[in-house]
Amino acid sequence: MPDTIHVLVVDDDTNVRGLLVAVLSRSPFAVVDAGSGGEAMAHLAREEFDVALVDVQLPDHSGLDILRWARDADVDAELIVLTGHADVETAVEAMRLGAYDFITKPWKNPELLEVVAKAAEKKALRRENSALREVIHRRDGLPTIIGDSPAVAEVLSVIGRVAATDSPVLIHGESGTGKELVARTIHLRSKRAGRPFVSINCSALPDTLLETELFGHRKGAFSGAVTSRVGLFEAANGGTLFMDEIGEMSAAMQVRLLRALDSGEVRRVGEERAFHVDVRIVAATAKDLTREATEGRFRSDLFYRVSTVVVEVPALRQRREDVPLLVQHFLSANVGARKPLSFATDALERLMAYDWPGNIRELRNLVERLQILHEGADVHAADLPPELSRSRPAAAVEGEADPVLVPLADVERRHVERVLNATGWNKARAARVLDVDVKTLNKKIRDYSLEKPS
Repeated sequence: MPDTIHVLVVDDDTNVRGLLVAVLSRSPFAVVDAGSGGEAMAHLAREEFDVALVDVQLPDHSGLDILRWARDADVDAELIVLTGHADVETAVEAMRLGAYDFITKPWKNPELLEVVAKAAEKKALRRENSALREVIHRRDGLPTIIGDSPAVAEVLSVIGRVAATDSPVLIHGESGTGKELVARTIHLRSKRAGRPFVSINCSALPDTLLETELFGHRKGAFSGAVTSRVGLFEAANGGTLFMDEIGEMSAAMQVRLLRALDSGEVRRVGEERAFHVDVRIVAATAKDLTREATEGRFRSDLFYRVSTVVVEVPALRQRREDVPLLVQHFLSANVGARKPLSFATDALERLMAYDWPGNIRELRNLVERLQILHEGADVHAADLPPELSRSRPAAAVEGEADPVLVPLADVERRHVERVLNATGWNKARAARVLDVDVKTLNKKIRDYSLEKPS
């Protein structure tokens, strides 16, 4: 059973509604109430509930109307109908429409609590089964992270070690490298795989909206809060909360987040009572958070709190040998929706030589654009956009202060090694790219003591 059971109580009788809220006000229940069918449907459409207690007689809609609507809208909550003693036929119809159970008025509190708890348990089991089916589908289908380069192998190795723990993870990498995919893979390989994976981009919202998104709010907490709202911490309870671009969070929000992480409790905006949540935090950033913390732009205590394990996601230019696999993956993913294409060797070599400032996202967009616009079945280097021919000079190695002031032999050694790695040490292909014969290439490999990565 989940740590917190989110319940919606729907009854137009204020006294009855108040009694139900009072009975369900103790832990582990978090209750929201509504006085009409329209209000109930608005809640169910916008928020996530485990259980909804719905009176069969409402002023604007019947409880059966709400059941039909919930079934058509694919509402993921167990509905329990409240009926009078003489309403047995309606109760039977409610069960036929998918209600979990019905409770007759007046009710006995222990029985009410037991039915609600069992309904919540059923909801949790259904969600877990759904998530496990997703895991099986992903494991039996294409791999979640495409690539067989040493850089990808290292990422997968770290994921394998950290997934089995509950430690917070910080994923660092440039935009477009697949940080959210890494976060999802960690979640799917963890013991939380059967629970929710919830994500938010911290840079996309101002503080006021980010606060209500993360922590939720009570009805009437501020102007425009016409209904109560469950925050993402509560929605992710038992699972994983992925916080993208955490480095963009304001100082005030960093304080609020740190307090929640330290206490394990969240409080909706406008509420006094705090809820315990069991959430694993996986955060991501394109910034150097170590430097940001050192220079005072990011709280050092929050940095240490979210970075127990750091996963470095390589840029695409750091794993060029994976480009052909990624291209094939994108082509396969779009099969049926778009025309089939084949990339010739010269096109793949051009793609591997390009630096991809937009990383995997840029490559995916290029493949999709070619599938839509390219005439013919084969793509050659001449068919690619002209900017792809303007790649970085071989000596411009990351971290090198002045790539010009190096010996020519060093430049050649690095370039030969990059081409060999990019072609998967296929010497015939590497020799064509370098415009030398295989005999000359073998001599350079010996001269520079180059070794194929294991």
